[in-house]
Amino acid sequence: MTIASLNGLSGLPASQWDALCADDQPFLAHGWLAALEQSGAVSRETGWQPHHLVYRDGEQLMAAAPAYLKTHSYGEYVFDWAWAEAYQRAGLAYYPKLLLAIPFTPVGGQRFLGVPEARASLVAELPHQVRELGLSSAHVLYPAPDDMALLAEAGWLERHGVQFHWRNRGYRDFDDFLDALSRDKRKKIRQERRRVAEQGVEIAVKEGGEISDDDWAFFHACYCQTYREHRSTPYLNLAFFRVIGERLAEHLVLFLACLDGEPVAASLCLKDGRQLYGRYWGALEEVSCLHFELCYYQGIAYCIRHGLAMFEGGAQGEHKLARGFEPVRTCSAHWLADSPFRSAIWRWLEQEKRAISAYLGELELHIAYKKACQS
Repeated sequence: MTIASLNGLSGLPASQWDALCADDQPFLAHGWLAALEQSGAVSRETGWQPHHLVYRDGEQLMAAAPAYLKTHSYGEYVFDWAWAEAYQRAGLAYYPKLLLAIPFTPVGGQRFLGVPEARASLVAELPHQVRELGLSSAHVLYPAPDDMALLAEAGWLERHGVQFHWRNRGYRDFDDFLDALSRDKRKKIRQERRRVAEQGVEIAVKEGGEISDDDWAFFHACYCQTYREHRSTPYLNLAFFRVIGERLAEHLVLFLACLDGEPVAASLCLKDGRQLYGRYWGALEEVSCLHFELCYYQGIAYCIRHGLAMFEGGAQGEHKLARGFEPVRTCSAHWLADSPFRSAIWRWLEQEKRAISAYLGELELHIAYKKACQS
């Protein structure tokens, strides 16, 4: 039995990797992770050097973990910039660090794939990897509960955060969902949707093979526009979207907003058998309330039509609360090499966890649902 690291997935058959996945979540699929590498979004040059860990029994792949050597903290959504600055002030190097995560994607799920015993061996291997490679630390972002239990048992530091998810309570249609909301929230959503319709916007929903190459080019222009508006650089290029359009078509849902027959905005979601994931959006023309329509209400309506249980709308966003999303605690795990910062960071994380619990309690007081509909 051996544990090794891979500097890319191109040499590993997709069937072997995908056989380890516990469900059909697209972000853990070989097709998604390999597309990030093939398109150049993930590479040594971008500060995301693949360092995937694999556990083999002879020729049989028993477990694996998507892992990267990071030279920065961009694209992670669990913010540790303050830790890096503290290391720098003390004359220590925080980068490179080892990261187990889905690049640019704050979605929870398995981070150790495979049979339980082999997964536990990968957890035990991570501190050895940190020491052998001379790294400062290892970080596992948004792990599934059973992964988090393994990490906590191994003494990793636990960190909490907050996201906002929508739950399908068996709604018959969008109006049935609205009926579950308090009167003022229901009125606000109807006003926002009416405003979009009154501006002449028509929405087209395309899935899988219905998404054409022209659609991808338009969507990518919208995606880049969002980054320009925030004076930032896009993580993903058009080549990436074209590759997932070929390899993961069954997981893709594209919402297109059109004015006078011409597309003006787009929102891309991914799905599996249980839930919808809101990922990317952009608009080439400013249309009042269109962001809420494309990124939230269309996704909610899609979940209701297709019987999906959950809609994850992406990172952050208290404004989602008024639109039917509810606060959810998220977790990450952190292992620091022998460092004077470990105890200080542990104390800071304990304080942060208490603050997160208080924040969640405050958010619960402001959710959009009637009291009788919160179960």
